[in-house]
Amino acid sequence: MTETAFVDEYPEESRVIRAAFLGSFLALALGAFFGIVQALHRTDILRIFSSVDYYTILTAHGVFLVISFTIFFLVGVFTWATVRSLGRPVEDIRFTWLWYGLMSLGITITGLTILLGFVGSIDISADVLFTFYAPLQAHPLFYAGLVVFIIGTWLAGADWFRSWFAWRKENPDERIPLQTFMVLTTMLMWYIATTGIAVAVLAFLLPWSLGIVDTVNPLLTRTLFWFFGHPIVYFWLMPAYLLWYTVLPKISGGRLFSDPLARVVFVLFLLLSTPVGIHHQYLDPGIAEGFKFIAMTNTMFLLLPSLLTAFTVVASMEYGARQRGGTGLFGWLRALPWRDPAFTGMALAGLMFAAAGFSGMINAGMNINYLVHNTMWVPGHFHLTVGTAVTLTFMAGTYWLWPQISGKQLYSRPIALLQVVLWFVGMALMANAMHVQGLLGIPRRTAEPQYAGFEFETVFGSVAELNLQIAIGGTLLFVSTVLFLGNVVLTMGNPRADGVGETLPPALSGPDDAPQVLDNLALWTGIAIVLVVLAYALPLASIVTDRGLFGLGGRAFPVLLELGSGLLPAGLGDSAVALAEAIR
Repeated sequence: MTETAFVDEYPEESRVIRAAFLGSFLALALGAFFGIVQALHRTDILRIFSSVDYYTILTAHGVFLVISFTIFFLVGVFTWATVRSLGRPVEDIRFTWLWYGLMSLGITITGLTILLGFVGSIDISADVLFTFYAPLQAHPLFYAGLVVFIIGTWLAGADWFRSWFAWRKENPDERIPLQTFMVLTTMLMWYIATTGIAVAVLAFLLPWSLGIVDTVNPLLTRTLFWFFGHPIVYFWLMPAYLLWYTVLPKISGGRLFSDPLARVVFVLFLLLSTPVGIHHQYLDPGIAEGFKFIAMTNTMFLLLPSLLTAFTVVASMEYGARQRGGTGLFGWLRALPWRDPAFTGMALAGLMFAAAGFSGMINAGMNINYLVHNTMWVPGHFHLTVGTAVTLTFMAGTYWLWPQISGKQLYSRPIALLQVVLWFVGMALMANAMHVQGLLGIPRRTAEPQYAGFEFETVFGSVAELNLQIAIGGTLLFVSTVLFLGNVVLTMGNPRADGVGETLPPALSGPDDAPQVLDNLALWTGIAIVLVVLAYALPLASIVTDRGLFGLGGRAFPVLLELGSGLLPAGLGDSAVALAEAIR
C-alpha cells in the first residue's frame, strides 16, 4: 500500500515549510561563501577582501549561518513535526504566513545592514559579530531587524501551541505526541532564553545606537547576551535531536528505543540550558568567581541529556540493524543503510557531535577554559557542534523530508551521499586543525593571526600544515554546500511522483510507559524559571550595583581619548580616563 505524502495531506502547510527551507538554504549559501573567503584569507592563500573588512565577513558568516540558516530550518521542521504528529492542519494558515513574513522581513533588514558594510559610500554597517554585545555598536536597523525576527519566532511558537491546545480539547486523555512534545518544550526554552536578548536590545543596545542614551554597561549587555547565547545552542540542536529520535530509527530499519527517555531528555534541556550562560564569561572580571563556579557545575549537568541521547539513538540504530539481519557485537554496524545519504549524514553528524562533547567539556571547565578561551579552539568546537552535528543533520534530513513536502523524488542519491561524506571529511580536517591551533595559542577573530616576527612552536608538523588543513577543509565544505544546494534545486525541477510518502513507526517503549508528570509542561516551565532566577538574580544585581544600568556614565562605549598626537582606546571606565589625564 502506498503511503500518502505529507504534501498531499497538508498542501498549504507544505508550502510554508518549503518556503522556510528555501530561506534557510539562501542563508546557507551566503554563509558558506563568507566562510570560504574567511578560511582562505586567514590562511593567507587567497585574499579577495581587505583585512579591514574581516569583521564584516565574520559577522556575515556568523549571523547568516547561526541565526538565519538554523532557525529558518527549525521552523520548517517544527511545523512539519507538529502538523504530522497531531494529525491536523494549522489553525489559521494566514497566521502561519504572518510569522514567516515577520521572520523574513527581520532577517532581511539585519542582513542588509551587515552587507552594506562593504559599501563605503553608505554609512550603514554592523560589524559586531554574532555575539553582538557592547562595546561594539551596530546601526540601529541591525537591532531593529533582530527584534522583528525574534517576534516572528515567538509567533511561530504560538502557532504550534495553538494547534496543541485545539488537539488537546479533542483528545483530553491522550499523551502529547512525541514530536509535538519536543517542539513545545523547545519553544518554552526559547521563550525563557529570549527574554535576555529582548531586554538587552530593547532597553540598551537599540536606544544606545539611536543616541537616546549615551552609555551602556558592557558587562550587563554581555551577561544578557549569554543568558540567550548559550540556550540558542540547544535551539539549533533540538531539531537535530528531533530528527535523530524520530526519523533516524525509521531509516535504520527499526523503531525508537524509548519514548520516555526522549521526553526526559527534552525536559532536562528545558530545565538546564538557560542557567549556564555565565560559563561563557569566565574571563570577565566583573563577575564573582563563585557565580562562575555555579555556572560550571550547572553546565556539567548538561552532559546527562547528551549521554542519554547517545544511548537511546545508538540503541535504536542497533535494533534497526538487527532487524535488517545484522549480528555480532559490532557486526550489526555493517547492516546499517550506509548507501542512504539521509542515514549516513545523520549518523556521521552524531559521530562528530560525540567529539564535540569532549571539547565542550574543556570549554566548560573554569581552569582549562582560561587556556583556550580566545584561541582557535573555540571556533573548532562550534564547527563540530552547529557546523556539523546540526548542519549535517539538516542536510541529511532534507534528503528525507523534501520528497515528503514536495512530492518529488530526490534528484541524485549518489551526489547526496558524496556530499555528506565530503562535509564530514572537510570538517574533520578543519576542526582538527582549529583545535590544535587553539592549543598552540593561535588567536581567533583576527584576519592576521600570523603575528609577523613571532613563531608558534609545534610538537610535530608546523602551523603552515595546520593552515593547509583549514584551507583544504574549508574548500571541501564549500564544495559540499554547492553539491547540496544544486541537488535541492535540481530536485525542485523533478516532476511529481507517487510513492514518496513515509510513516514513522511507534517506539518500542511507547508514551504510555512514561510517567504522566513528564507531560506537565506548566510544572517544568515553572521549575525552569526558578532555576534561572537562582542562577542569574545575584550576578545581575551585582553587575548593576557595581556599574549601574547604563555604565558609569559620561562617556559612550567605545570612546577614543585624544592623547598627545595619538588616540588611546578607552571604554575601560574611570581608570583609563585617570591614566589619560595623568599622562596629559
